[in-house]
Amino acid sequence: MAQHGGGLLAQLRRPPGGRDGRVMLLAQFLDRTGTGVWAAASVLYFTFVTRLDARQVGLLLGVAAVAGIAGSPLAGHLAERFPVRGLLIGCHLVRIVTMGLLLVCDGFTALLAVMAVTSLGERAAKTLEMLFATRSTGERRSTYQALTRSAANAGYALGAGIAAVGLAVGTTDAYRALVLGNALSFAVTAVLVWRTREPSGGGRVAARADTPGAPAQEPAPSPWRDRGYLRFVLLDIPMSLDDSVLNVGLPLWLVNHTSAPHALVPAFLAINTVLVVVLQLRVSARAEGPHRAAAAVTLYGVAMSTGCAVVALGTAGGAWSAAAALLVAAMLVTAAELMRSVSSWELAVSLAPERARASYLGVAGMAQSVQKSAGPLLLTGAVMAAGPAGWLTLGAAVAGLSVVQRRSCERRLAALAAPPAEPPSTPPGGAVDRAPELRA
Repeated sequence: MAQHGGGLLAQLRRPPGGRDGRVMLLAQFLDRTGTGVWAAASVLYFTFVTRLDARQVGLLLGVAAVAGIAGSPLAGHLAERFPVRGLLIGCHLVRIVTMGLLLVCDGFTALLAVMAVTSLGERAAKTLEMLFATRSTGERRSTYQALTRSAANAGYALGAGIAAVGLAVGTTDAYRALVLGNALSFAVTAVLVWRTREPSGGGRVAARADTPGAPAQEPAPSPWRDRGYLRFVLLDIPMSLDDSVLNVGLPLWLVNHTSAPHALVPAFLAINTVLVVVLQLRVSARAEGPHRAAAAVTLYGVAMSTGCAVVALGTAGGAWSAAAALLVAAMLVTAAELMRSVSSWELAVSLAPERARASYLGVAGMAQSVQKSAGPLLLTGAVMAAGPAGWLTLGAAVAGLSVVQRRSCERRLAALAAPPAEPPSTPPGGAVDRAPELRA
């Protein structure tokens, strides 16, 4: 295991990846600050500035989230052929344009197109950031992921604070200023990315097999034909439900099923932000490497199932007991998030063949996008509709699937570590069937 020198501040001064890693951390902090501004203001902007009704706002954000699902595999596919740095700058430029278009569009159809492209660019950018870090930091990627999470949460918190000022003013000009602030964050982020160097270790397609004089190469494996990796991605969707539970499930349960004070809702985000900033680096140090990351998947299931049980069994009393239970649940869900943020990235990288890692990571990035679209519907349409039993069922299901995910990952890691089998001799005049490259 890599040695980790010092705490959070020391690691931020000397992060994995050296100067480029430090610049990218600053870029991601500024990116998430702008995103935090927009996340806090978007619903009210569409309501009071563009005059959409609640149904239209919900449809707008839902369809945009669905469109974003395509961003991850698209980015991974392009990163096999073009420099990651240039693609990432392009994503930020696209988002600058879409934020500018928001200021001049007021029809629902036009806004829908703008938000769909924005979501597509956002998900693509996150996948490219992940690939950039994977190539730049090597074996210390889990440490860098922890620093990324800390920087991102600090950025989101700062962005929410900036948005609060604009929302308090409440004028149309104030809302538009928040949109411009978001666009400005993308512009500065693009400049910072431009100051980095293209990371080494890329898997871009070099020479085609039909190029004269080029050595014949087997085609890189496709993640879409790799059943073992697709199984990992599919199971990673429920392993990301902590996001929807924290941001949708707990607030709605508090408002609609308990007598706890509504002013408690912002405390969920505050708890999450503080714990991630303070603890992410320590958790990552204890879950470094693929096998420890696989073990962290089981701990994720334990934390999530315990949090769901607390919600189901601890909120039936009075206002203060319900409030205490929900705060404990928020801590447990955050503990699950700390585990997931390490295990998901580490396993997505470790389970992918190196020469096709970009396209594989693009497919892996779909898990969180799908969860962001389907998770709120699952919670509101099934879990909370079933009451406490729904929460207990959700916790048991996630715990069970976490065990399945860990075992599946361990089998695949063992298969990848095993020496390749000797190919059978070809019988005279006969052909040997080749097994697919990756099955585990």
